[in-house]
Amino acid sequence: MKSVVLVVFLAAAHAVAGTWRFNGDKVFQVRPENENQVDFIKHLARIVKLDFWHPDSAQQVGTQMKVDFRVGADQVTFVQTLLEHHDMQYKILFQDVQEGIEKQFDGEKHVTKRYTYKKYNNWNKISAWTARIAKRFPKLVSRIQIGSTFENRPMYLLKVGKQTNIKKAIFMECGAHAREWISPAFCQWFVKEATKTYGKDKTMTKLLDSLSVYVLPVFNIDGYVWSWEEDRLWRKNRSNNSNSECIGTDLNRNFDAKWGTKFSDNDPCSPTYCGPAKESEKETKAVTTFIRDNLQSLKAFLSFHAYSQLLLYPYGYTFDPAPNQKKLDKIAQSAVKALTSLYNTTYVCGPIASTVCTILVLVLHSTGLMIRA
Repeated sequence: MKSVVLVVFLAAAHAVAGTWRFNGDKVFQVRPENENQVDFIKHLARIVKLDFWHPDSAQQVGTQMKVDFRVGADQVTFVQTLLEHHDMQYKILFQDVQEGIEKQFDGEKHVTKRYTYKKYNNWNKISAWTARIAKRFPKLVSRIQIGSTFENRPMYLLKVGKQTNIKKAIFMECGAHAREWISPAFCQWFVKEATKTYGKDKTMTKLLDSLSVYVLPVFNIDGYVWSWEEDRLWRKNRSNNSNSECIGTDLNRNFDAKWGTKFSDNDPCSPTYCGPAKESEKETKAVTTFIRDNLQSLKAFLSFHAYSQLLLYPYGYTFDPAPNQKKLDKIAQSAVKALTSLYNTTYVCGPIASTVCTILVLVLHSTGLMIRA
């Protein structure tokens, strides 16, 4: 499983040559056994720059929770000493993050100028692919520009489904967090499978005959480009923040859904910074405007993230159950069963807040699912 995680989070040396380096950085995993150890991890995050991989931030750390975080090479010995001093057992998941980066593409044989579904693609390739797939399957796929990013890149949405006046639709979003490359890769793969199997597979044909799927291949395009060209582990978008030299907002926390409350941060330098105001970001505004304009037809919002095998549903900002909790849980249990049947991968499902304190989900008509791939 750790090799899969490595693929999710680490990048090609070829793609990031000459940019930020992570030589000697290590990824630790701990499991706090009591509140004292939870408090220690939160204290550690205040005195050392920890890059949390799971959960998203120190705020969300709880007892008996597996907590994974990256530590810079210059702080590794210090962190190990403190962990041992507080009697905290730990694993080192990755001994050298940069080594993993350089191994992922394994030299030039993994680098190709052509678009491929079997490898990660940069934004230019994905953008060209959206036009090409719509042109190749005009009766099944159409491309819509719903807005532009902070750096004025076009935000393309693919409408997948029989091109008729279908009244029901699902919104599928990938790539909210720049470094989670497996997420955009999944959205591309889904479109490939939809176009490849429509008319051949009964389930896919029935699905696309009865509803449309709006696919946003990359939500955080500017951040995604930055993760390819400069910093592989970049998370936020690339907008400027007034009165701060720190760049970017966590788009996933910028929605008007209990904005600025639990599990977000008002520090522009934090990776979970929720922005100066709800829907302050051009990317978020483009998505929410489209959703509001199509609210009558949209039945679900799916958001794909990495890493972990979690299938989560509302709510993320409170431990109170959603009004349709039983229905959501039934759907989630069915989805987990289907996921397990393919590769025998175990997924945990449940409400976000009580399953793992993590990110918000925008809920449409009180129906929504979020999958962390």
